[in-house]
Amino acid sequence: MDKKDLSETDIRTKFITPAIVKAGWDIHTQIREEVSLTAGKILVKGNRHKRANPKFADYILYHKPNVPIAVVEAKDNKKSLGDGMQQAIDYSNMFNDGKGKDPLPFVFSSNGDGFLFHDRTRTDSLREQELSLDQFPAPQELWQRYCEWKGIGNEAAKKIVTQDYHSDGTNRAPRYYQLNAINRTLEAIAKGQQRLLLVMATGTGKTYTAFQIIWRLWKSGTKKRILFLADRNILVDQTKSNDFKPFGSAMTKIHNREAEKSYEIYLSLYQAVTGTEEEANIYKQFSPDFFDLIVIDECHRGSASEASAWHEILDYFSSATHIGMTATPKETEDVSNIHYFGEPIYTYSLKQGIEDGFLAPYKVIRVGIDKDLFGYRPEKGKTDKYGQVIEDRIFNQKDFDKTLIIDDRTKAVSKNISDYLRATDRYAKTIVFCENIDHAERLRQALVNENADLVDENSKYIMRITGDNPIGKAELNNFIDPQSRYPVIATTSKLMSTGVDAQTCKLIVLDQTINSMTEFKQIIGRGTRINEAYDKYFFTIIDYRDATRLFADPDYDGEPVEIYNPTLGDSPTPPEDTPTDPSDSDWDDEEETGSRVTYVIDDVPVHIIAERVQYYGPDGTLITESLKDYTRKTVTKTYSSLDQFLETWTQAGQKKIIIEELAQHGVFWDALEDEVGKDLDPFDLICHIVYDQPPLTRKERADQVRKRNYFSKYGDQARLVLDALLDKYADKGIENLEDKSILKVQPLSAYGTPIEIVKLFGGKTGYETAILELERAIYATS
Repeated sequence: MDKKDLSETDIRTKFITPAIVKAGWDIHTQIREEVSLTAGKILVKGNRHKRANPKFADYILYHKPNVPIAVVEAKDNKKSLGDGMQQAIDYSNMFNDGKGKDPLPFVFSSNGDGFLFHDRTRTDSLREQELSLDQFPAPQELWQRYCEWKGIGNEAAKKIVTQDYHSDGTNRAPRYYQLNAINRTLEAIAKGQQRLLLVMATGTGKTYTAFQIIWRLWKSGTKKRILFLADRNILVDQTKSNDFKPFGSAMTKIHNREAEKSYEIYLSLYQAVTGTEEEANIYKQFSPDFFDLIVIDECHRGSASEASAWHEILDYFSSATHIGMTATPKETEDVSNIHYFGEPIYTYSLKQGIEDGFLAPYKVIRVGIDKDLFGYRPEKGKTDKYGQVIEDRIFNQKDFDKTLIIDDRTKAVSKNISDYLRATDRYAKTIVFCENIDHAERLRQALVNENADLVDENSKYIMRITGDNPIGKAELNNFIDPQSRYPVIATTSKLMSTGVDAQTCKLIVLDQTINSMTEFKQIIGRGTRINEAYDKYFFTIIDYRDATRLFADPDYDGEPVEIYNPTLGDSPTPPEDTPTDPSDSDWDDEEETGSRVTYVIDDVPVHIIAERVQYYGPDGTLITESLKDYTRKTVTKTYSSLDQFLETWTQAGQKKIIIEELAQHGVFWDALEDEVGKDLDPFDLICHIVYDQPPLTRKERADQVRKRNYFSKYGDQARLVLDALLDKYADKGIENLEDKSILKVQPLSAYGTPIEIVKLFGGKTGYETAILELERAIYATS
């Protein structure tokens, strides 16, 4: 056997893995191969679209699961021993503090002949050295050096950082940046740090990260009583029922101003434990040393202000460790997170999240307006609505709403926006970016006229939020707040292009000429958050000004998709723009100065002549065919025949697994249901669209089950539960039946607790059997 003829996989299997195992590393708990680090950024160039390759580390070595300490990169034997070193160092650098410092210390490259070892714990001439296959370091050796390098050499500190993560029995594991945040927090606490700040972009799992931090500190006995503070009731409730659920009976939510002292994990709305009256401050019913850990979610919302209620709580429990978590640390003259908590121990920025592919994808609707595409030249001597003679020249897109205002264009844009919302969700948070303050006001008026019915319900349905308007600016926080329904539509110019963490924004409208790459990234960034709690998985861009051409610019590194459609005479790449750092002054709209004449025309018709919706597949490729044809092609790659699909569907223990897998392969369930125009579940959508079978709506399937007298073999209470579950299926789909948390909501909760309901079926096995039989009945063919 000539080693040089072996593939990289063979080199790993025959030489590298055996060498690591021989050194004492456990193949099951300490060695992971082909570790996925990122999802891969979505890239678009002209008409060619693809997802950038995700980053996979050949090996990551762990002291314990989820405590990484080393990276090993493998190459085939045609390469040199150190050929993979730079790549391995790049992967190890991903485990830094978010600012490029303190990466994983141990890095190896191998071609099967031995190892090149890069050791960051050394500063001498042995920083990089060659090792034979028999010289690979033992796990105890590297762990001891890791701890010394990190400053956690004593046994008490090691106990904290080696505490196991929580595992729910599924394949869910923290992403690499969540590992960074969790492990760095525990290491800092192990070294005695009492004030810590974590900065993680919205949508990157701060609550899950907080849970794992608290779990490990709690389980290790380092922190025995923990207080988790948030500023919105819905966030506390969601935290308790979702990420923090494993704490079970050890956890309570503070409410009704009652201080129960028999629990270990406390969740609270900070307003629930403070008040203007002394007796309202129920936190004082606890002794100052009762809590030894306090985690403050969204700490930029005032907890760092010395005058704030949260700061009062932190002062009272001053002996506890305080962890602040935020997406946007606040630094002003009066409020400073860093002054209170110190420099962030870890930062995962919005930019990095986008680069890694963990933030929201989107579709683009490009709308062509006749006057924008072809220009407008007034007839000789034409005057505007105020009697001014209009300059005799061709006006084009860059002139509209600056030099020339065409009233009908404003009306056409407002109608198009409104039509989109009517067809999707009229309460989807929407930001409309306009040329200037005057344009924002005129579009607000036009949108009010298009949506008079909803404006009658609430006058704040549409608001102009610009720097010159104190009433509009006062509504900015309400627009940002996921719990606040109003305002729904915000027209703006510069004010909302930066610093606005609109995590539930589902629609961004571009009716603004944008040439600055910095400004473009700021604007698009308003929609990139993923918020599953509010069904925010993607967002839509409606572009009236060809602003999305900037997706193709090499400087555009902040989002998952790039598009460039140059027109005749344009450069093949967009012009470069010098980025600037936004400051607080950017929160005010800036008007162009000068004596420029503006013409206003109210008698020129404008028409929308082109509208194109674009979808992007899971590999980042633009879908150019019909959605049905694309779905047919996608599904038949996995299920070549109806029989194969039916067999897989029938045998699947959980249908949602098939649904999720097809979604990952690019099946757009919601869009397909909208296109078909019926309440079909995924099973009927596939059978109908892909295999030309006559579909049944969810309600029709539910009615068929009832006609077969399916429930007769169960007791009265069990029949009521199954009937209610069938209603849930008819309303929302099969996933409801497979989610046991459905038993906690009405009307199911009226029949008892989940445990009591399960007992109606003779226990867990009986209940699960009943659900499987119900699913078979739903999809029975006769």
